[in-house]
Amino acid sequence: MTHPTIQRTSVPGHEAREERGGRGLVAWFRRHLLWIAIAAVLAGLVTYLAADRFSGPDDARPMSARNPSPDGAMALAEILGRQGVSITSTDTMNDTLGALSGKGETTVLLYDPRGFLDRSQLQSLSEAAGRVVVVAPRLRTVSGLDGDLRPGGVVPGATGILDPACNQADAKAAGPVAAQGTIYSGPVVCYAARSGGPGLYAASADGQVIVLGSSELMDNEHLTAEGNAALALRTLGSTSDLVWYIPGVSDIAADGSIPTLNELAPKWLAFVGPWLAVIALLSIAWRGRRMGPLVFEPLPVVVKAAETAEGRARLYQDSRAVGRAADNLRAGTLGRLARHFNLGTDATVEALVDATAHRLARPAPELRAALIDFTPETEGQLVQWAQQIERIEQEATAR
Repeated sequence: MTHPTIQRTSVPGHEAREERGGRGLVAWFRRHLLWIAIAAVLAGLVTYLAADRFSGPDDARPMSARNPSPDGAMALAEILGRQGVSITSTDTMNDTLGALSGKGETTVLLYDPRGFLDRSQLQSLSEAAGRVVVVAPRLRTVSGLDGDLRPGGVVPGATGILDPACNQADAKAAGPVAAQGTIYSGPVVCYAARSGGPGLYAASADGQVIVLGSSELMDNEHLTAEGNAALALRTLGSTSDLVWYIPGVSDIAADGSIPTLNELAPKWLAFVGPWLAVIALLSIAWRGRRMGPLVFEPLPVVVKAAETAEGRARLYQDSRAVGRAADNLRAGTLGRLARHFNLGTDATVEALVDATAHRLARPAPELRAALIDFTPETEGQLVQWAQQIERIEQEATAR
């Protein structure tokens, strides 16, 4: 028993509809390509902003507690936090004083490499805090803390490791450190570059002000070197609260008045300014007299060729352009000789010299030396040479 064979046949109308649908989709995509591209860019921007928003509050400033880069101090802050120290990061004096109010013994880490704080601000900070640890301060900052501390130079470049060489408990427990920076002198000095000299660690007599002369004792890159981590942890972790303060431009003290130009200008400008003004006026008058008075002529102005040539010659004379003038004279003479002998514009120098020598019955090397090879160096030589090539041209064209 055989089964009937069923053959599938395509429906022309159905295939046509599918083809039209595909073409319509492509046409729609082309018509809206610009809007699709804009939507893709906006979607990518929103995705980037969302990822940046929820990725964490990183801070790119050096010695910041939220900076994971080599010059940051995020590693030290994380270790202190795990040891139970509450860290408050601030970047203004008002926020710092607010974080210190109502608390007992609180340590303040101050990193002000540009010296934004003045003496009054530093004294207010020292009075509000239990202890102030200053990292790599400037002379202005050290002087404002009133701890009998002062800079004493830098760590010699050949010095790799410094020993405590003092009786300070934190330094003795931390042991040797490895860092380069500024050394300070004061009542308590540790990690001295030489015996009895200033050191990388200095403190006031009461221990309220401590100066660490290098940020390498605390940053992420050098924290694991020698006893750097131990010294930083013992210095900053002595109290349960730590205010991590990095001043900014907003902390610069201002009296509220806008300085005038006279206040901003240096004192010597009062003497040099009028003198420069007089010189400028004299220069303007001198240059104006050289150019002559202005001449008004209706446009268009027809300038004769002779006037143009004379004007260019005067410019060459004023600038002592002997070589440029000689090139122009040579080019004019050779062009006129080529037209006279019907040699054409593409005639070579050899053909032009040979034609002139044949016409004048003179040796070709002699004419080539006069017309081509010779280059005047002074104005006197230029005048004599110009007269010589003029005579050659007149003799060649007269025959």
